[in-house]
Amino acid sequence: AILLFPCVCLRHGQTDLTGHSAQAREGRPGPGPGPAGSSGDAMPMKGRFPVRRTLEYLRKGAVALKDSVKVLTVNYNTHGEQSEGARKFVFFNIPQIQYQNPWVQIVMFKNQTPSSFLRFYLGDGEQVLVDVEGKNHRDILEHVKTILGKSQELQHAEELAKNVYSHPAHFGIKKYCLRECICEVEGQIPCPGLVPLPKELTGKFRAAQRMEKAV
Repeated sequence: AILLFPCVCLRHGQTDLTGHSAQAREGRPGPGPGPAGSSGDAMPMKGRFPVRRTLEYLRKGAVALKDSVKVLTVNYNTHGEQSEGARKFVFFNIPQIQYQNPWVQIVMFKNQTPSSFLRFYLGDGEQVLVDVEGKNHRDILEHVKTILGKSQELQHAEELAKNVYSHPAHFGIKKYCLRECICEVEGQIPCPGLVPLPKELTGKFRAAQRMEKAV
């Protein structure tokens, strides 16, 4: 038996019984969602000032704290014009400082003191107080950089030393290199003091072969 189905003409945007649209039947792409929901576009950034969470922004942090700084506490108030700079410092600059100095513990205290200030705890037990009441967040950042930040020359020297230390082709004293001997590299022949070499690779065996050939 032959079953006949009536021909159905699909208009723009309609779908047939199989779920295919008119555009798909004709080989044309259908209308996609808007920019916010487009599957081919990048997901939109959400929240307040979402660029703060991008790596490009975090890497621009110009404050590399000295190694002696262990803890940083920030006391600020969520209201008042005098604490406006401290609030912007927490909002814009603290993420950069935390990214640049992952070994430093940063703690926030809100509305616990009449004025805003920073407290740095150093490794030798000393504490450094920085008054930020009524200051711009840029001025606060520059002040912190001046008193407890590393200089550009020191950062450059540390970067060079780090590159030299981590270079895979260098080996030597453990204080300066990652490996003491090239035998620690995978695929190299182990040290003869730990694993005996095959006799074909020893000097005595090769010397004996040369003597036999000479005779």
